[in-house]
Amino acid sequence: MTAPPRFTVVATDLDGTLLRDDLTVSARTRTALARARASGARHLVVTGRPAGGCRSLLASLDYQGLAVCGQGAQLYDATTDRLLSTAQLDRPGARALVDRIAEAAGPLEFGVVTAGPTGDFLVTSAFGDRVRHGWRLVRDPEELWAQPVEKVLIRGRRMDDDRLAALAARICAGRLAVTHSGEGMVELLPVGVSKGNGLAAAARLLGFSAADTVAFGDMPNDIPMLDWAGHGVAMGNAHPDVLRRADEIAPTNEEDGVAAVLEQLFPPVPHLDTEPSSSHVPIR
Repeated sequence: MTAPPRFTVVATDLDGTLLRDDLTVSARTRTALARARASGARHLVVTGRPAGGCRSLLASLDYQGLAVCGQGAQLYDATTDRLLSTAQLDRPGARALVDRIAEAAGPLEFGVVTAGPTGDFLVTSAFGDRVRHGWRLVRDPEELWAQPVEKVLIRGRRMDDDRLAALAARICAGRLAVTHSGEGMVELLPVGVSKGNGLAAAARLLGFSAADTVAFGDMPNDIPMLDWAGHGVAMGNAHPDVLRRADEIAPTNEEDGVAAVLEQLFPPVPHLDTEPSSSHVPIR
């Protein structure tokens, strides 16, 4: 008799991890996830994207059930399109801390993700080199604070992301959580919000443990999740801090690193393992 798989939960980040750089998931990765499910494991998405920003991604993956969104601030039921829980920032307090960070770091560009099921991404004019899909440009920065928000994102004009994140963490200590989720994406969140705490909340709700979990990520915001899981896997393209903390380093997201690890953890399923591994499936 074949021994049961060691892990019953596969927790994955999306951008830079499960997704390739063009926001596709390869047939190889889809097959590896199907192999894990066929072995009785659950795939659990744990993403920095708000629920409103990953609906189409999850639907294209035929994803069902719970997802951890917004860096752990949201538990989202993808099957019913319903937020089960969410956390909001104290806007006056967050705004005052952003002003203090700007005083120390120099001029900032910033954006916010609004609270609620839509999770609008509002940004100032120079927040990025281009306005990406799903971003909404505001002409007056006052508009950013006009409604409840779940997180603030800051970009420094004179300071790189790692230095800005470290500075923000010192200024916000005990008042806001600070993480770094991608290039130009330093995030300010309610105290206690992290992917690790979000994953732990999902575990309590669904009845699994850290020891049951293998987790995959690529950026510093993934470190609490990798630390919480029984086995933390960094992608080959991961930030140096993530590479240092992980239990294992997979190939890059472009090389289907999640699939490469899952293929070693879960036995093949003949009717699934027949698709060409080089094909891509768009999930825009």
